[in-house]
Amino acid sequence: MDAPMEFVRKMPQPQELKRDHPVDSGIQAAKRERDKQITDILTGKDQRLLLIIGPCSADREDAVVEYMHRLSRVNEQVKDKLMIVPRVYTNKPRTKGVGYKGMLHQPDPEKGEDMLAGIIAIRHMHMRVIRETGFTCAEEMLYPANYSYLSDLLGYVAVGARSVENQEHRLVASGLGIAVGMKNPTAGDVTVMMNSIAAAQSRQEFIYRNWEVRTSGNPLAHAILRGFVDSFGRSHPNYHYENLQQILELYEKSDLQNPAVVVDTNHNNSGKRYLEPIRICKDVMHSRSLSPDIRALVKGLMVESYLEDGAQKIGEGVFGKSITDPCLGWEKSEELILRLAEMA
Repeated sequence: MDAPMEFVRKMPQPQELKRDHPVDSGIQAAKRERDKQITDILTGKDQRLLLIIGPCSADREDAVVEYMHRLSRVNEQVKDKLMIVPRVYTNKPRTKGVGYKGMLHQPDPEKGEDMLAGIIAIRHMHMRVIRETGFTCAEEMLYPANYSYLSDLLGYVAVGARSVENQEHRLVASGLGIAVGMKNPTAGDVTVMMNSIAAAQSRQEFIYRNWEVRTSGNPLAHAILRGFVDSFGRSHPNYHYENLQQILELYEKSDLQNPAVVVDTNHNNSGKRYLEPIRICKDVMHSRSLSPDIRALVKGLMVESYLEDGAQKIGEGVFGKSITDPCLGWEKSEELILRLAEMA
């Protein structure tokens, strides 16, 4: 029989890729400043609301950059009330392990997998977004070892619902030095999420990229509520006032630092209905208005948004339309951003 695993090629070390594709002083300065702003929001020094918004998957650079330029223009109108952190998600978890796994795997969705070309394409796209718009972006940490390829570029990391129980994700999150959101698992047990936050905020020692490493803990690790599925596969939300109150109580019973929640308005909170985030955002903002404690707890919202409404199949060729989960189109997204700034 064939060997169970084929070693295709040795990937470059992160320091090698960074040397060959270096950041400039402008990118370094933008990252330092935005890291500080995000930190200030999560620690309560800055009262603005985080808005983590952008495509479900960043499938092509030209459409992503066009979206970011539009986002940059509306940001000028809302930056006193909102801090926009664009989603540039380039690796996607697949429930069954098959299908399009993001630009990391396929820099061209219509061609085969090429991981080296993918990691280079991702790095270039993030650098281009920062250079042209000043935005440092959010990524999902699907593969903890790959974070090092982008550590000098990212402003925010999410650990997904399928990964949050994984030991390696928790330990690596403890050493990132930037904000890390830990999602509730797909089955909805929020104590799992709280345990992941505790692990990420704690000092850790472990093996990472063939090194024994030691971390001091990440005080910016926090909760992301994304809804859940029951044993029959039905979606249930967890963004309502009562859900937020429950998380507040769990934080109060813990010794965790910087209590914070970001509400993911997609996934099982929306049942993957792409227009629902508009209503969900307003519902969460109303909950914040009812309670100073909830207002202090809920630091941000997450919205899947792209140039065109909905989703398409790979190969259909609609510019700026998602090829994974359906997204809110630009006109509706811009209207929502302006409304959130009024409500913040």
